[in-house]
Amino acid sequence: MALASRVWRFLPLARGAVPGTRFPTRTWGSREQCCPGRFRGPEVIGNAGTLKRGLLFSALSYLGCETYQVISQAAVVHATAKVEEILEQADYLYESGETEKLYQLLTQYKESEDAEVLWRLARASRDIAQLSGTSEEEKKLYVYEALEYAKRALEKNESSFAAHKWYAICISDVGDYEGIKVKIANAYIIKEHFEKAIELNPKDATSVHLMGIWCYTFAEMPWYQRRIAKMLFATPPSSTYEEALGYFHRAEQVDPNFYSKNLLLLGKTYLKLKNKKLAAFWLMKAKDYPAHTEEDKQVQTEATQLLTGL
Repeated sequence: MALASRVWRFLPLARGAVPGTRFPTRTWGSREQCCPGRFRGPEVIGNAGTLKRGLLFSALSYLGCETYQVISQAAVVHATAKVEEILEQADYLYESGETEKLYQLLTQYKESEDAEVLWRLARASRDIAQLSGTSEEEKKLYVYEALEYAKRALEKNESSFAAHKWYAICISDVGDYEGIKVKIANAYIIKEHFEKAIELNPKDATSVHLMGIWCYTFAEMPWYQRRIAKMLFATPPSSTYEEALGYFHRAEQVDPNFYSKNLLLLGKTYLKLKNKKLAAFWLMKAKDYPAHTEEDKQVQTEATQLLTGL
């Protein structure tokens, strides 16, 4: 589970015909549509030579259609196998923390029509943007690039929970460049897509965790920001620490100890709710979490500081 320099990590995804008589009622791609010009008996019965030529033409047409269908089916199978191979390579590179290699791999397929490729490309673009060596100007380009890929992924497959999740994450990133009004307005869209991701896959702990962050963020919003939000919107986004806590616990139930940041936020949320005993319990778990990434180390440091304050 790797999320160095990332706010979130994405977990591994959970990812006819009978020989014999053929009827004239065909859909697109049927043999009748493939070969609309076959001869019928009354058209050739008057002349033996014509009959032979007609039968030969029909036989060739039939064989041509059979060959076309076999080739088409083989092409589909090959394309599917190719996509699966790309996804396998991409997931390996992601889990290995090879951010730049992953991006280089997936950008070769940026014109893909496959949502699974596109949301991974959105994630890779976002990760490149967050590398310490990426300049501010380049970061902005990568952030908007990531949003475009995520948007295309969602257009290709609205039933993909990962497409919804990464679309929401990328919209949130873009908000940093769009101003406070757009950022607050985007909050509604972000919430909608996180909720849709959870609906499509309730077992994805990351989506649940992100919904918890959304609630925590608006519960923590300072009074002056709330006032600005009320000036801009009749009903600005709002939430409570209790709601955030519910999502963080739910994420933990789905996949215990899946993410050090979830443990930390459980502790911090209990602190906000003045429950020091449970806060200490979760902060201790965050402090003792094995540090596999830079983010894990940062979590350990913050948890230790908060425990010292207790």
